[in-house]
This record gives sequence, C-alpha cells and structure tokens, in this order.
Amino acid sequence: MTESLPAVADGSLPRTRLDSIESAIAAVKAGRPVVVVDDEDRENEGDLIFAAELATPELVAFMVRYSSGYICVAVSDEDADRLDLPPMLRVNQDRHGTAYTVTVDAREGISTGISAVDRAHTIQLLASEQTDRTDLSRPGHVVPLRARDGGVLRRPGHTEAAVDLAVLAGLRPAGALCEIVSEQDPTGMARLPELRDFADAHDLVLVSIADLIAYRKRFDKLVERVAVAKVPLAAGVFQAVGYASSYDDREHVAFVFGDVDGPGRDGAGPGEDVLVRVHSECLTGDVFGSLRCDCGPQLDAALTAVAEEGRGVVLYIRGHEGRGIGLLHKLQAYQLQDDGADTVDANLDLGLPADARDYGTGAQILVDLGVKTMRLLTNNPAKRAGLEGYGLKITGRVALPSHVTAENIGYMRTKRDRMGHLLDIIEPETEGDVAPSAAGFTRVTEQRS
Repeated sequence: MTESLPAVADGSLPRTRLDSIESAIAAVKAGRPVVVVDDEDRENEGDLIFAAELATPELVAFMVRYSSGYICVAVSDEDADRLDLPPMLRVNQDRHGTAYTVTVDAREGISTGISAVDRAHTIQLLASEQTDRTDLSRPGHVVPLRARDGGVLRRPGHTEAAVDLAVLAGLRPAGALCEIVSEQDPTGMARLPELRDFADAHDLVLVSIADLIAYRKRFDKLVERVAVAKVPLAAGVFQAVGYASSYDDREHVAFVFGDVDGPGRDGAGPGEDVLVRVHSECLTGDVFGSLRCDCGPQLDAALTAVAEEGRGVVLYIRGHEGRGIGLLHKLQAYQLQDDGADTVDANLDLGLPADARDYGTGAQILVDLGVKTMRLLTNNPAKRAGLEGYGLKITGRVALPSHVTAENIGYMRTKRDRMGHLLDIIEPETEGDVAPSAAGFTRVTEQRS
C-alpha cells in the first residue's frame, strides 16, 4: 500500500482538498483502493472502494481492518439478474434506497467464507462475466448491491460510485466497498476532515461523489431535447421544452420564460442567477386541484414568479408522484392518512421511503437549458442539497407561499415539523378556523448564499 498514486493537475495531493477523479480512476485501474465521500447532507461518510475483479486477500484484509467489515460488492442490474441476486427484501426500507440483495459465497474454493482469502474469491466471482448463478451459494458472507442504471448521474450513492469507477477504469462493472470507521471515535464513522488524514496516512486518493458526477457529466448524457413549442399559460407565454430520458423512458417538460442565455437582473451574466422551480409531478394536486396538498398552488405561484421576473425556468419532473413512490402508492398512503397516519409514517408503513426522489435528470435538463447558477424556488432544503449534489450552484432560495387549507393543514405541519420544510404556517386559533395563508404568489425576502 505504499506505491505513489497519480497526482492531481498541479502535482500535489494537499491535505486541505479532494483529489482528482482522474487520479482515482488510475488508482482503481492499478488495483488500489480509493476513498470516496458522499454529500454531507446525505450520509457524509467515506467508503473504501476497489475494483471487484482485481480483489486480493490483501485488499480485503486492509478493508476489514479499517472499516466496518461489512463488505459489499456493487454490480450492475444486468449482472445481478444474470447471477440470480434478488432483493434482500421485497420492499426496500433502507432510508437511502441502497439495493441490498441476498448475500452470497463462492460455492467452491472456500472454507467458511469469512476469511480475507475466501471473500476475495467470492468478490472476484461476482465481477467475472464467466460466473454462473450456480457458482454462488446463498446466503453467504459477501453482500451484493444493485447499482442504479446510469450510475451516480441517477443516484449519487457509494454503490453507483463503485461501479462507475470500475467502468471508467476499463474494468468490469463491479466494485467492492465498505464504510470507514473513525479512529478518533471508534464508535462512529469517519468523516471529513478525518478521511483526508486517513487517505494521506495510507497514500490513498480521496474523491467525492459530487466530483465524480461532474466528471461523468462531461461524457454522459441522460436526456435528449425533443421539441420546443410556444405555450401560452395564465401566467404568460412560455417556451415548452420537451425532454426524453434515456434511462427511465420518462418525458419531462421545462417551461422557460425569457432568455436564459441572456443577461439577468443586477448585472447577472448569461445563465447566471436564473430563477428556477423544479416541480415534482402531482396529478391530484396539479391537474385536479386536490386540497390534500399544496402542489397546485405552488406550481401556479412558481409560473407567476418566473413570468414576473422576466427570465426563468419551471421544470416539471415526471415520475416524482407522491415524492417518488408513484400514483397508486400515494393513494394507498392517503388511505393510511385517513386512518390517522401522517404523510411520513404512511409511506414508511407501506415499506416505502418518506422521499424517493432523485434530481439527476432534472439537473441535466437545467444544464442543457444553459443554467449555470440559480435562485431556487422551494421551501424544501433537501431539494437544494439534491440539486447541488449534481454540481449545480444555487446562489439563493426564494420561498413559496404556504397555501394552508382545512384539508391540508396536518400535511403542512408534517412537512414543516418532520421533513424540515421552511413553511410560514399561520396556525388557526381553533380547529375550524383555517384559511389559506396567501392568496396567489407573495414575494418574500430571499435567502442568498
């Protein structure tokens, strides 16, 4: 573990910053482990990652010594199907959506399956295109994970990062990974800046998933612009720009007002400081005017705000129904809410995450439209973190009005109290004394970064 690794562009590996993705690719190709850290608003943890097809007992022993020891192997969906690796549970309850499968061991060539030698052999089998489902026994001591098609551009997780780094290194789409344990606090996990110290102590490259996303965005494209048409709306005349996603076959539309590539307010340059709303599809609220949520009023307010600004984008993302769980699951959640559950517990009771949305596709659409920096129309801090994880710079947040009704006040309270939404809810003096807290769009003081 002592040979030198490729340096970053200026020839140094300073302790105060992350290393280049190019250096990580070179390390993985050479059979070295790398340290990968994710978004501080997600897990904010570092994983040791190496190419599964280059697994050795020494690599596994190093990983076990400095990590939790719960070694996983990320593989593609295609390979997981070929190797007959079904989900560990029918309904995934992991809060980050990590796609655990049944555990495995090599059927032949091992003893108990837990030693570094045995696990290295199993890891190599998971990476080999020659491996057949019959070469693995279930359960075992190695945990395969299904990586999302599209990698970190679709899901900014360590699972996808492990596969992406292996592929970028010209190797099979499989990577071993395990969380690094803190040496300063053995009961916890290592985080920055301790991960920088760990990487330096072992001559390892340290990179972030955000940087890997930025690297891949130079070469990969998730969306294709299909059509542009003028659409007059109540708020004004917009250009509707239609996109098709190459990974999930969904269709999305961006309503663009004014010239995004032109100058903005207060001297902003082309594509800078653009007012943007990323709106999640809600059939019941957006189309039918459901009073159980505030989605429809938020959409109307965003369109009005962008038109009044004179330049901006309202991006309508399909596939985000019910915070990503789908229309029918949302209706099932409504049933549970009718029996007293709140919107978070209803999802969890169904075995679904409280929020299953990802913003990779939306981020690429905004980049294609020419957005460089933006002010985000949202009350949800997690949406900001999700978009920034894909390399977009958000210079400020513009709040939307809280549209409170007798039918949705419980939902609004839950969003505020349990999901961290920044809502200005006017609490009623009595249970029946509830009215909308804003009629139409009310501009509020912006929060600038």
